Amino acid sequence: MDKDSKIYVAGHRGMVGSAIVRELEQQGYTNIVTRTHGELDLCRQADVERFFAEEKPEYVIDAAALVGGIKANSERPAEFMYVNMQIQQNLIWAAFESGVKKFLFLSSACMYPKECPQPMKEEYLLTGLPEVTNEGYALAKICGSRLCSYINREYGREFISAIPANSYGIGDSFDPEHSHVIPALLMKYHRAKQNGDKKVVLWGTGTAKREFINNRDIASACIFLLENYSSAEPINVGTGEEVTIMELSQMIKRITGYEGDIVTDPTKPDGMMRRICDNSRIFELGWKAEVSLEDGIKELDKFYLNFGGLTNGKNDVEGCNT
Repeated sequence: MDKDSKIYVAGHRGMVGSAIVRELEQQGYTNIVTRTHGELDLCRQADVERFFAEEKPEYVIDAAALVGGIKANSERPAEFMYVNMQIQQNLIWAAFESGVKKFLFLSSACMYPKECPQPMKEEYLLTGLPEVTNEGYALAKICGSRLCSYINREYGREFISAIPANSYGIGDSFDPEHSHVIPALLMKYHRAKQNGDKKVVLWGTGTAKREFINNRDIASACIFLLENYSSAEPINVGTGEEVTIMELSQMIKRITGYEGDIVTDPTKPDGMMRRICDNSRIFELGWKAEVSLEDGIKELDKFYLNFGGLTNGKNDVEGCNT
């Protein structure tokens, strides 16, 4: 890409999308196109087609999605499937028809089967059923990723997809209904500290293992892939490191300064017991994550406090903005 190439970032107000815009700007890209949900409803096919016809972006990064944690995904699978299907299929097909040079679709490690061998290699996709607690979201992301692969193979167009590990970072949602595990735990420990609670209850057994990647690293990977990757096969983007949810909880407890106890609730779901990506493909291309988990959480903790999270538990930067 040239520094003045016209690049459309869908979902630029979300946690990952906003990081992508910042990274593009830091790397000197000067022609970045964005639209808020109020300006462009990505669920409306005609509106999306009109946008592409008028703006004619050369490159597209699709970071737009309706996202949430285990609670939201398990309680509202229809919404998570429908909205994400609408957003991604409209974007992908309009970009294809308008002649976009390269399209990068951000999928999710949720696409991998529940009983997937670990670490998860890209070829394990579609070898089994996804975890039931986020099945609707996972199925939508699978469809978006496959559509990019089909366009790449059938038409020789550079439509690619990346599979980030569990993401977190500046701009994360602290809405109790939508937050993922790291912001949810930060919020929980700060409130417990403020209220003088003697214990914090952790969903599940605490033994499930996860790989987390900071949104700044996802952003750098997106630009790297646009410049260095053209395969129809999706590619994992992660750190190669994992922690148990209990280890994560203890780290966040320490960062927030909470002094009470951690109590697990095994009646609540763990989700997949282990989920770590095999990142050898992107590592071999020359990309590596740079933000450590502890440094990233400390940074997010400051963001949470600065946005008044102790007052209402949420901020105005939603992870699901399109």
